[in-house]
Amino acid sequence: MNDNNVTSLREEVTPESEDSSENLTATRKSLQWPRRLMHMGMGVSIATIYHFFLTHQRAIYILGTCACVIYIVEQIRTSYPEYMAKFEGVFKHIFRAEEQLKESAGVPYIMALLLTIMSFPKPIALVAILTLAVADPLSAIVGISKGKHKWGVGKSIEGSAAFFISTLLISSTVLLHFSDAYWGWVIALTLTSSLIISAFELIPLRIDDNLTIPLFTAFTLWILGTSIGISF
Repeated sequence: MNDNNVTSLREEVTPESEDSSENLTATRKSLQWPRRLMHMGMGVSIATIYHFFLTHQRAIYILGTCACVIYIVEQIRTSYPEYMAKFEGVFKHIFRAEEQLKESAGVPYIMALLLTIMSFPKPIALVAILTLAVADPLSAIVGISKGKHKWGVGKSIEGSAAFFISTLLISSTVLLHFSDAYWGWVIALTLTSSLIISAFELIPLRIDDNLTIPLFTAFTLWILGTSIGISF
């Protein structure tokens, strides 16, 4: 290899290109702070707006529209990567490597929120949305950064503990606010459901957890709540 070729290669491998390559190969084991924060921010914002400002029907209309827009944008992004390359500086921080040429997790995420709101009472839907928005990314952050004791496939005791504690706090806070039932029954419900949901989160399903976590959370709360006579 001559000196000109060596110089050319050195110029191509800059710190910026190395950083871009690292981000473009992000996996589930990467922290990807912008992605995690956006995941949290979207879910918490939607839950807050739904609770304080939207009726059930209006929330369905708005989320349905958002789901359509996100799906169309994702189709454009994956079908015309040559035009989307100009946005690589943004995409590399919020997409994983496997999402470069296929639909991102944003599609099942927004669809899960829409289906949850459509199918369940508001208190249960809020718990499910906040569990997805907070407990899911928090467990990943703790598991990746602090997870020393592994169990299951790609899971750690520390990450699972973060998921359980955050789910318990979310469900207790929301249901105690909405329910007129005896507080002891509500705590028993939230404790039992949090254990079941945390166990379900350990199952290595091939279905995107952005879809399964909120729907399973809502279904579990609804079944357990109605079985002990708690109305929502």
